Amino acid sequence: MKRFLKHALCAVLILAVSSSMLLTGCGKKDSTTASDAGSAAASASTSPQAEESSRGNASKASQTDESRKETDASAAASKASSTEDTSEKATESTKTTESTKAAETAKAPDTTKAAETATAPSESHRQENWSDYSNESQGWGQGVNFNSKNQPEGSLSYQKKYDSYDAHFIGSDTDSKVIWLTLDEGYENGYTAEILDVLKEKNCQAVFFITGSYAKQNPDLIRRMIDEGHVVGNHSWSHPSKGMPSLSVEEQIEDITRLHDYVKEHYDYEMTLFRNPAGIFSERSLAVTRSLGYDSMFWSFAYADWDPDKQPDPEEALKKLTDRLHPGALYLLHAVSKTNTEILGDFIDQARSQGYEFKLP
Repeated sequence: MKRFLKHALCAVLILAVSSSMLLTGCGKKDSTTASDAGSAAASASTSPQAEESSRGNASKASQTDESRKETDASAAASKASSTEDTSEKATESTKTTESTKAAETAKAPDTTKAAETATAPSESHRQENWSDYSNESQGWGQGVNFNSKNQPEGSLSYQKKYDSYDAHFIGSDTDSKVIWLTLDEGYENGYTAEILDVLKEKNCQAVFFITGSYAKQNPDLIRRMIDEGHVVGNHSWSHPSKGMPSLSVEEQIEDITRLHDYVKEHYDYEMTLFRNPAGIFSERSLAVTRSLGYDSMFWSFAYADWDPDKQPDPEEALKKLTDRLHPGALYLLHAVSKTNTEILGDFIDQARSQGYEFKLP
């Protein structure tokens, strides 16, 4: 019995020890498993956070990059805009400056140019070698030989010879019934106002060649000539009796420009036509006149009408004027003539009745 109890006790002890070991082993295993599971759970639990954190960091980095890009783009755009604005402002400023200068130019008169014009009609005379031109004096008259058109042969010949000097011995249109009517005004003899009345009544324009004394003494008549559409021409300041070749080149320039400047200053009128006193000229005097910007106007018809004490008969004078009509006629009459004043209206009428028209050069 004792042996049986002893054996049973031993079995119980063995069983207890085995169970204890079993329980201990299971606890360790479970503990390890639990620890591993906890670690895995923790890992599983922290992985989304880490992933979210990683994503957040990535997102932040991305946002930072985008922000930088946007900032850079914004800065570039701002710089471009600023540059564009600056360019536009500079353009506007330039336009404004140019506009202002243009406005100032438009408002302000060109006094330098006006002064140069007032000083001399042209400056080309300073470049001329006057010794290249002959100063032999020549007197002008149309002569008594005429072609089939009733044109003076002398006028046609001299026109061809001196055309390069801007000289006119006959009108420019020698094929048409055109008349250039000119009147010389060496001095006033009391007829010019009546002559202007006739021209106004007939609606006819003419050229009046004046001297320096005439320009000073007859401002009302000259103003009327200009206002009524006539041309005022330069007949020299002093009207030298031996013609322009009797003066030196410097004296010729002074004589022409002095009257030019006076008329410009007192009448605001620019003269461009010159008539040689007494019809006397030379190649050199024609060159001087041309260099001053003037055309020299001679004539293809003139007759003895200049002496107030020896006036031609009006009827004979009118016949002479109408008989010598020709295409391109350049008529010279003297305004001191009583006869010319009396027949002028009839001459205009008869010339027009034959198909002629009066024009200005």
